[in-house]
Amino acid sequence: MKTLLSGAEIFIEGRIVKKDILIDDGVVVSLSEPTSVKAEDSSVCVIDYSGKYIFPGFVDVHVHFREPGFLYKEDIATGSAAAAAGGYTHVCTMPNLNPVPDSIENMNEELKAIHEKAVVKVYPYASITKGEKGEELVDFEEMTEYFEMLNDSTEGEPGAADGIMLAGFSDDGTGVEDNGYMKEAMERVAAIGGIISAHCETKSLMGGKNIHDGVAARKLGMKGISSESEWSMIKRDIELSKETGCRYHVCHVSTKESIELIRQAKAQGVDITCETGPHYLLLSDKDLLEALEYEEAKASGYTGKYTGSVLESAKYGIGRFKMNPPLRSEDDRLALIEALKDGTLDMIATDHAPHSLEEKNKGLDGPMGVTGLECAFKVLYTGLVKTGVITLEKLVTMMSVAPAERFGINHGDKGISVGMPADLTVYDLDCESVIDPDTFKTKGRFTPFDGWKVCGSCIATFVDGKKTETSPCED
Repeated sequence: MKTLLSGAEIFIEGRIVKKDILIDDGVVVSLSEPTSVKAEDSSVCVIDYSGKYIFPGFVDVHVHFREPGFLYKEDIATGSAAAAAGGYTHVCTMPNLNPVPDSIENMNEELKAIHEKAVVKVYPYASITKGEKGEELVDFEEMTEYFEMLNDSTEGEPGAADGIMLAGFSDDGTGVEDNGYMKEAMERVAAIGGIISAHCETKSLMGGKNIHDGVAARKLGMKGISSESEWSMIKRDIELSKETGCRYHVCHVSTKESIELIRQAKAQGVDITCETGPHYLLLSDKDLLEALEYEEAKASGYTGKYTGSVLESAKYGIGRFKMNPPLRSEDDRLALIEALKDGTLDMIATDHAPHSLEEKNKGLDGPMGVTGLECAFKVLYTGLVKTGVITLEKLVTMMSVAPAERFGINHGDKGISVGMPADLTVYDLDCESVIDPDTFKTKGRFTPFDGWKVCGSCIATFVDGKKTETSPCED
């Protein structure tokens, strides 16, 4: 049966326009002026989305679904359900798993789970080095040929090829510190037309291990994580990308120095893109410090000045502010905002990285990583679009169009277009709510946006034309 999504404002070629979307056999087959289809037309299922917005499904090139190896933190089923709940139709899963997908045998464990459990399109990364240990490179050529073979074997099956695409190569969670290994990796990945997504972190330059080397660290008398530990590796990798011609993507950029290096590299024609996360755009270590002061005040029995605040509304502890890279300075945040506006930043990725309640309850001594898929659009729309920092069109481009284009994902032509798989998300932008982690589908509960009042609710997500998610805000 055909499905008509009627009456909504939709995203086409970078613009928001009012059109109806007709879906047939999982594909967008027409975009037309709003029309009335008679209810008695049994060949078409009409869904009225008047007053709502339909975007190409969001694409997150940086998530951690923890399977195989760490299912107590997250798994493919809960992670992909969280993605659908946030409006994501495509996600790329990082390889810091057990076993690490550094061989065909190990990769098949993750592919099996994806095939059996995923409700959105999940594209895994293979690692750059064996076991992500930085001591031996993986067989890039064999891994790429394997995915090509899988695609050939499923050719003609609707959505099949999209479901088993290799996202690229990454050692996320750690940086490849050996210059020789990274150069060889870039040479070989360039030769096969792949992409390297780099976690840039030089451990010898980190200094601390919990928070940024800034106002909060100084107030607490702690050693902080230096900005140089990030930008120094980016600086090296830019030179290697320039030399090898490798397509190079920088994960979770967080410092002003990193942004300036990337801006200069783009001006020189280096094939480089980068991402940042919602938390780096909307928060800084000043917010961490305020949260720590609130916890101290609460412990002493005084919370007067915090009455009615976001901090008082939050359900979970200080571990919600611990991620890698850490929240940086306000100057860094403002540099990221400027990069967002001028195009230096290419896309927004959540770095969705859930951990167990027991682990995150250790606060700043717990593991790094926060959840993000289910609240990313809401907080960005509220914090950046509603405040006039960027347009809605810019936000949708950075959450959907730009990542799809960079990573070769079949996702329309700069927006919803005829012939694309019907991978769509429907939002009610007038719906107001409070971020409540206890309603999340992910196993993770720690987000720095816990308690935030936000606008926007995902009321439906379509993957290959099939509706996968409905929120309580839908009529």
